[in-house]
Amino acid sequence: MKFVDEAYIDIAGGDGGNGCVSFRHEKYKEFGGPNGGDGGRGGHVFAVADANLNTLVDFRFSRRHEAKRGQHGMGSDMFGVAADDITLKMPVGTIITDAETGDVLYELLVPGEVITIAKGGDGGFGNMRFKSSINRAPRQKTPGWPGEVKKLKLELKVLADVGLLGMPNAGKSTLIAAISNARPKIADYPFTTLHPNLGVVRVAPEQSFVVADIPGLIEGASEGAGLGHLFLRHLQRTRLLLHVIDIAPFDEGVDPVAQAKAIVKELKKYDEALHKKPRWVVLNKLDMVPSDERTAKVADFVKRFKFKAPVFEISALTREGCEHLIKAIYKHVKAQQVLEQTPPEIDQRFVELPPE
Repeated sequence: MKFVDEAYIDIAGGDGGNGCVSFRHEKYKEFGGPNGGDGGRGGHVFAVADANLNTLVDFRFSRRHEAKRGQHGMGSDMFGVAADDITLKMPVGTIITDAETGDVLYELLVPGEVITIAKGGDGGFGNMRFKSSINRAPRQKTPGWPGEVKKLKLELKVLADVGLLGMPNAGKSTLIAAISNARPKIADYPFTTLHPNLGVVRVAPEQSFVVADIPGLIEGASEGAGLGHLFLRHLQRTRLLLHVIDIAPFDEGVDPVAQAKAIVKELKKYDEALHKKPRWVVLNKLDMVPSDERTAKVADFVKRFKFKAPVFEISALTREGCEHLIKAIYKHVKAQQVLEQTPPEIDQRFVELPPE
């Protein structure tokens, strides 16, 4: 399935049905009075967060979603039937924005969450509503109210605890395949990852976290070079970033430190908040370095990179060091979850004391 994380749609709630003008026509009842009913409500448009979806591709080719109008009112005190509502299924993590103003309207963050994105119009009043002591035979009615019409932008930001970033061919896809249930495309050429991949990492029977892999970044990504800038938004909701670095590139003229600093620079250009997220360094492809040179190579990288963050040495291919990395990640994610669920401390200055 093609991955689509941005789409524009037009939605419209159904118009309300018109009210009816009608009078009783019964034998031996000369003045039967008004009996025109109200119109029915137009259909609403709902959005529901579906955990089984991971792309907005359905909305790329189906842009217009309009609910039907309510039934018109009828005589004999009969009200019109309300129109059926329509429900649009969207992936969890979808942000719904007004396409004209840019204002964020809704966010679907919980599986099964249902929101109303366009209300149907109310039905119009029939003439029985206007009967009074001084107006025994009203001929007034009102048309149905129009439904809401909106132009919306849908933007998907995947919900993951950990995000992987790095240069193409740094081994991110191999790493996510080694530690999770994800099975991304892996090849010996750059840009094999064309869209984000999500994987669940099982630490224990009831202990897990979600990791996301995005296409590799290159220098100039913040200005649109390469593919990675298109998917950097998917790292904005993560609790931890893993900067995967190829410690043993095939080209001897490539400096891992220079590449790592270029990624950090692009990250800062794209989003300052994303740059300030907790970020760990993962030195990958350790199996490509002779055992007697590993310590010196790692020490040289740490000394020249000058980044105060945990550094992990792994080989995603042989899974060396991956177990230690997984446990450290889970411990960090769990701590972050506890902090997010802890209510803020109560300011004692504003606590009212009970009367003595």
